[in-house]
Amino acid sequence: MAVYQMKLEGKTALVTGAGRGIGKGCAIELARDGADIVLNDRPGSPDLQAAAKEIRELGRQCHVLEADVFSRAGCEQLVHEAIKLVPQIDILISNPAFSRRGAFLDYPPELFEGTINGTLTSGYHMSQLVARHMVANNISGKIVFMSSVQGEIPMAHCFAYGAAKAGLNHMARSISVELAPYRINVNVIEPGWIDTPGEHVTFSDETIQTEGAKLPWKRMGLPADIGKAAAFLSSSDADYITGVVLPVDGLFRFRHCMAEEMTPLKDAD
Repeated sequence: MAVYQMKLEGKTALVTGAGRGIGKGCAIELARDGADIVLNDRPGSPDLQAAAKEIRELGRQCHVLEADVFSRAGCEQLVHEAIKLVPQIDILISNPAFSRRGAFLDYPPELFEGTINGTLTSGYHMSQLVARHMVANNISGKIVFMSSVQGEIPMAHCFAYGAAKAGLNHMARSISVELAPYRINVNVIEPGWIDTPGEHVTFSDETIQTEGAKLPWKRMGLPADIGKAAAFLSSSDADYITGVVLPVDGLFRFRHCMAEEMTPLKDAD
């Protein structure tokens, strides 16, 4: 009988925004592959302890740390507390985001600044602090940023979030170049339309089911789909992969390119 190899055994991953949704999906899949987890979510998160319970039931250690990663002070607190709890941080899954949809002509400047701060700047803070820890301790670590296909696709009423994610993609590529001499892999995942609790706040259950069936893969993505990609990029299998922006979207980007969507003008002669 084949024995499943836990490719992340002996590693510790810090996952931000991990109380639910994509962050939780990443934490669980990394734990399935053997990693111990430092689980972070915002102060007062109602989801954090339940997520930690699921991870511990997989037989992995899981430390819970509340911290506001939208601020430099919160990121510093999180990394400082994490390093006191675990021998070292081998993997960072940077998953902070803030998004409010709205028309460009009416969009409040404070919301734009908040989106850039919560989605782009917070990624800079977390990755810099963890990378400093990795370099200081000679850790050939893995940093995975969570972006979005909206970093590539212009979508109405999502210009602020799309701009922040596009900036995140470019920042990650630049960071990968600077951290290559330290053998720290830096990559990005671009989820498509993922069935998360947040989507059920924005859309009705009926809309999600109906629209999901229209996608090329005939379903919406799941947090586990993103988590499995994050586990791969965090493993030794991805040691020669860095500076990559990986869409995990079931062809959401190309949903209007499918043959059944196109009606030919006439048959070819």
